[in-house]
Amino acid sequence: MRLVQFQTGSDGPRIGLEEKDGGNVTDLNAFDPSLPRKMREFLEEGDAALAVARRAQESGQHILPRSQVTLLAPITNPGKVVCVGLNYSDHCREQNMKIPEEPIIFSKFPSSITGPYDEIIHPAESNEVDWEVELAFVVGKKGKHIKESAAMEHVVGFMVAHDVTARDWQLKRNGNQWILGKTFDTFCPLGPAIVTKDSVTDPHKLGIRCKVNGELVQDSNTCQMIFKTQALVAWVSRFVTLFPGDVFLTGTPPGIGAFRKPPVFLKRGDVVQCEIDQLGALRNKVV
Repeated sequence: MRLVQFQTGSDGPRIGLEEKDGGNVTDLNAFDPSLPRKMREFLEEGDAALAVARRAQESGQHILPRSQVTLLAPITNPGKVVCVGLNYSDHCREQNMKIPEEPIIFSKFPSSITGPYDEIIHPAESNEVDWEVELAFVVGKKGKHIKESAAMEHVVGFMVAHDVTARDWQLKRNGNQWILGKTFDTFCPLGPAIVTKDSVTDPHKLGIRCKVNGELVQDSNTCQMIFKTQALVAWVSRFVTLFPGDVFLTGTPPGIGAFRKPPVFLKRGDVVQCEIDQLGALRNKVV
């Protein structure tokens, strides 16, 4: 299934199922008005809510034409946005960096989240805004000290993420702490859908790409991930409790603008497309 948050007109968020990437949307709140209208609360209801979604999908009812629907970020109010640095072996080679022995963890604030087709605001405070396509996954079940062997039981699905980054603030300012450079408003486009794990053949064998104004700038495969989903769930849950709706961004492959010769950064008017096989694509204009 492809779980989405959407709105029609100004009626606020609703939960739906996208038939396919770019397809029509089944209105789950019309099928069952007792369901929450926000994704985090929907996921907190666990398997019961997912079972309703499957029944709605099978019913063929309450389908809205895509032209009537505006997709929002699949989840807009997670308790955590957990990010992983230097998690692609080919990205480490690009920088002549050693493979990390443990996951490098940082965060974005939830206020950085924006929709799959919304605008990215280029902040006046930065001259070095860069792109990073990433595989994201979403927690569906609460847990602490989760074993790798049980980690996928705590994951509901996967989606595309764009870890927009102000390199000057990440690498040259604020004592080299990454968070300010990573968490400007709109610096975390997500979507277009949370693709449930049963609909993804292997999340660690997916083509992952980024295009800027139609030019391919990143082109790799999630098989290059050093710490895969199960390892990240187990590692982070050693330190903090994971809750339904928590979002993980799992790192980016090579091809970012900062390591081009000469470096290339995003400017207002650019269009960035981040895409992952089986999951779909984000398309965001920089303004």
